Amino acid sequence: MSNDIPPELFLTDEQKQWFKHDRFGMFIHWGLYALAARHEWVQNREEIDDATYRKYFENFDPDLYDPKEWARRAREAGMKYVVLTAKHHEGFALWESKATDYKATNTPHGRDLLRPFVEAFRAEGLRIGFYYSLPDWHHPDFTIDMYHPLRNRQDAAELNEGRDMRRYAEYLRAQVTELLTEYGQIDIIWFDFSYPGRTYKGLPGKGRDDWQSLDLLKLVRKLAPNIIVNNRLDLETDTPDMITPEQYTPRTPPMLNGKEPTWEMCQTFSGSWGYYRDEESWKSPAQLIQILIDGVALGGNLLMNVGPTARGTFDQRAISALDAYARWMQLHSRAIYGAGRSSYVAPEGCRYTQRGNRLYLHIYNWPNQYLHLDGLAGKVAYAQLLNDASEVQWVGAQTDPHFVPPVGQTTMTLMLPVKQPDVVVPVIELILKDE
Repeated sequence: MSNDIPPELFLTDEQKQWFKHDRFGMFIHWGLYALAARHEWVQNREEIDDATYRKYFENFDPDLYDPKEWARRAREAGMKYVVLTAKHHEGFALWESKATDYKATNTPHGRDLLRPFVEAFRAEGLRIGFYYSLPDWHHPDFTIDMYHPLRNRQDAAELNEGRDMRRYAEYLRAQVTELLTEYGQIDIIWFDFSYPGRTYKGLPGKGRDDWQSLDLLKLVRKLAPNIIVNNRLDLETDTPDMITPEQYTPRTPPMLNGKEPTWEMCQTFSGSWGYYRDEESWKSPAQLIQILIDGVALGGNLLMNVGPTARGTFDQRAISALDAYARWMQLHSRAIYGAGRSSYVAPEGCRYTQRGNRLYLHIYNWPNQYLHLDGLAGKVAYAQLLNDASEVQWVGAQTDPHFVPPVGQTTMTLMLPVKQPDVVVPVIELILKDE
């Protein structure tokens, strides 16, 4: 399948260098589902038809929406780019789309939500990305399938009569054209998602033929030659712009046909993407920081999600999570930006990231005074805690074994303070000697 996809439709490593340097972005899931406040897939989960779901459209009025506040918090948290759900599976457009009446400007709010968003985040120095849903449960030409809210209707097959996915693919291209021509330079477009091999009660899934993915990708590349496109269009290729593991951290660096692709995992503060009022599975500050470190240590990026409320605010739980990143990144960002996977193997309960001759040791489990670094004896010129630049001393193989643990000739043993520094995850910066 990949042979008919021109390689020039994908970016080179040089074109993606900013993305691999910045490492950390903010995902924002926001739409009508924020009013339901019980998961962004509420229409699917509860099999809500369009007429019933209409109440959210008719009451959507985010009167406290302040994208400047969102952008400030993203920047302070250390995030360098943002991806906003311009349209999610419910089909609701956050902008003044000429292709539909199902849009923010026709709600009580009455205004385009994207333009002030883009302006605010650009002003804070973040790059801009749009998420765009390939499925659309509202559009009259989108055929009912396994994820559609009407999938269990006895007349589902009859309802599909007259629906035309070719017309729907034209609609996709029209809206994507608006997003990539009316808001200045857009750096990322995040399509979601394809499911061609899945069927339900005789209703087939959807993939590249339904979206006319190749034509869609050609359009994107024509309108935005340097934009990063994710890998959910059901187009097989050895060189996607990026691959996108969701809600998990890979155990090892992802590989694609023997090569390491550019990749970004997307994760949530809690168990859902949209605002969920009653959800309790919120991650701790340590978990949040470790997810970021784990990704960079494997050579990837993290896109961490926030789900704003229907009034347009980040709730206090989300603010607390962003503050946890802000406090840690203020002191440790140089172990993240421009850093990536190291060839050295970190001790158990630790991770390495590396940027040039700076090796960063992230300590998840603070030890009792001594920490052994295999393979680093004689290779380190200086060591310091990153939070306060205080020196960290070490011992070598010839030290008296009665008083310090014996180590091998290639092992460097750090002498750490008994008390862990007052940061969620301490980091030691090891400055390597010139080879």
